[in-house]
Amino acid sequence: MAPTLEQNSAVEIAITQTDAARDVSNGTNGETAPKEVVPKLGMKCDLKNLYQKEDERGRASWTDKYPEDLDEAAENEVTARYAILVRNKKSFDSRKKLEIDSIVVQSPLLKQVLTKVLKDYPGVTPNLNRLIFQAPFNPFVHRWTQLTTALEEEEEGETKQHVQLLYTVLEAELKDTIAAKADYIKNKVITFEHLWTIFQPGTTLYSEEWGRHCGSKFNNGSYYEHPKYGPCYGVNTQKVDWDGDKFGYASNQHIILAFGGTRSIASLDAFPLSFHPEQKKIRAQLLKRGKLFEHYHGYHYQAYKAFAIGKDMCGNDIKVTVDSRVIIDTFAYGKFNPNSLKHLSPLKIKSKAIIEDTTNDSDSDSDYEYPDSETDTDTPTPTTLANTNPIDIKRTPLTDEQLIQCSSLLKGYTLKTKRWLSFFPSAHSSSPPSQKELILAFASSQVLHSAKFDDVISGKGRGIIMLLSGGPGIGKTLTAESVAENMQVPLYMMSAGDLGIKSSEVEASLTTILEMVAKWNAVLLLDECDVFLEARSAHDLERNKIVSIFLRTLEYYEGILFLTTNRVKNMDPAFQSRIHISMEYPGLDKDSRMQVWKNFLERGIEHEISEGEVEGLAEVEINGRQIKNVLKTGQLLACHQGVKLRFEHLKTVLDVEKHSGVEMAS
Repeated sequence: MAPTLEQNSAVEIAITQTDAARDVSNGTNGETAPKEVVPKLGMKCDLKNLYQKEDERGRASWTDKYPEDLDEAAENEVTARYAILVRNKKSFDSRKKLEIDSIVVQSPLLKQVLTKVLKDYPGVTPNLNRLIFQAPFNPFVHRWTQLTTALEEEEEGETKQHVQLLYTVLEAELKDTIAAKADYIKNKVITFEHLWTIFQPGTTLYSEEWGRHCGSKFNNGSYYEHPKYGPCYGVNTQKVDWDGDKFGYASNQHIILAFGGTRSIASLDAFPLSFHPEQKKIRAQLLKRGKLFEHYHGYHYQAYKAFAIGKDMCGNDIKVTVDSRVIIDTFAYGKFNPNSLKHLSPLKIKSKAIIEDTTNDSDSDSDYEYPDSETDTDTPTPTTLANTNPIDIKRTPLTDEQLIQCSSLLKGYTLKTKRWLSFFPSAHSSSPPSQKELILAFASSQVLHSAKFDDVISGKGRGIIMLLSGGPGIGKTLTAESVAENMQVPLYMMSAGDLGIKSSEVEASLTTILEMVAKWNAVLLLDECDVFLEARSAHDLERNKIVSIFLRTLEYYEGILFLTTNRVKNMDPAFQSRIHISMEYPGLDKDSRMQVWKNFLERGIEHEISEGEVEGLAEVEINGRQIKNVLKTGQLLACHQGVKLRFEHLKTVLDVEKHSGVEMAS
């Protein structure tokens, strides 16, 4: 059926509209219009704000709709004009509706005053643009006297008005706390709730450790719930310590358990030194010990007779009785016990001016300043090097307050039990005088001039090895001991128990021991060396390994080594070429035995033995060790009878010993 007139008109209208749309898209002159560019993800240079909202269950989500229930910002250009902003919050105290949450100090005049009042108070920087103090305003409680003095000394003017304004606000808020603190101090008591009021940061605290007085610097404190003891107040302190390289502060903590009512301040585990009943006496003692601690930094060889502090198998501190020579050397302690030294924070921070002046210095890569170590030039220098610190430059002395805050323990090594321990400075004494005059030319020269002779291979053959052989009890070991005493250097006695029995154990232990001995310039004694230096065989490979380790290691040892044995023929031939001096000790003759008898009798023994009787005793062919044993047994017999030692007592002992191969002279 042919289309009607209305249908034809509709088609024409549609075509006309389509053409018109095409003309619009193509432009009037037939060109294509630019399309809108959609930016790639994250490439639109603009920001879009989203706002948090919560549903009826308190769950948060984000929306781009601006919240309608917001109040205007409380701090603006108008509030910035005020000297102080006091921010209040609802109080749950039945005595008041509101309480101060914080104070914002905006006055530059007030900040200048607070810079002096709160000088060196940790956590406070008065020159900040927004200086905020949070309740309970500990800095002002601790420095209330200084704030009151500043107000009184300030001249009339705008500054005093600002200080008075702050004082009025704080007085109303802190009057109860300040009054309670003053009352407690007057009566020398404190409550657990107000403990924090007497602990001012930077003050010197008193405590006791191992029955000795201790001083420390209070850093900060806080109340918390201890998992074992319940509510307590943690007192975080700092002690001046030495890590072998520099002095610094080591962190420590004391715990004060909760208590009811009031308690004497002096009965607390830690409290300000100013509250001690004998403050002046304690300060003097701590200052004296602090000077000893400062003196003993570095390397020192001393006699020690007291208890020291060591570690048990679980790492807990325990007391260890020591009566021997010790070496004070924190540097070596840290080297051979790398996880046992505490980290030290600097004693003081460099000023801003110093930091700016040293900015271009390639060696100044730290904003902190440590006092460096130095050699004590006032201390008499023994034959060997007196100080082997890694740093040996001018050091800034510690202040009196820092000396009072010094640690009570020094790190070191005991030569008798061969343990790393902590020693008390006051228990040391100087090295005792030598017992016997010996020819020390070879030993002293070795220490002073060891580096002047070297092998073809660098570092090889710089040491000196001496073999002392002969029968028992004739002075082989005493020779090494006397050399060390005359030279005032440590004597390290190495035994089989120190080295182990396996070749791997021997090599590791021997390397460590030789390193320590060389560092301390000590005399090394390997007593009864034939245990390790016996001739190699084709059947015992493990012993062959041990002998080879000794042969190789001793070639590079740079110190003095004494070897003693009474079986010199059993030693491996390879050692003969490595021994510089070999001395064979003959048996004691009559004159030698007589001198030994006299030496022992003159060592504080009360006796009634004549010169002729001593000559008769010297006729008995026994060695020095047997003479000592006879004297000891005879003295016990005399003590039992309540009389002085007589010839009859010694004759009785010798008659008994006759059955053991000791013959009495006719």
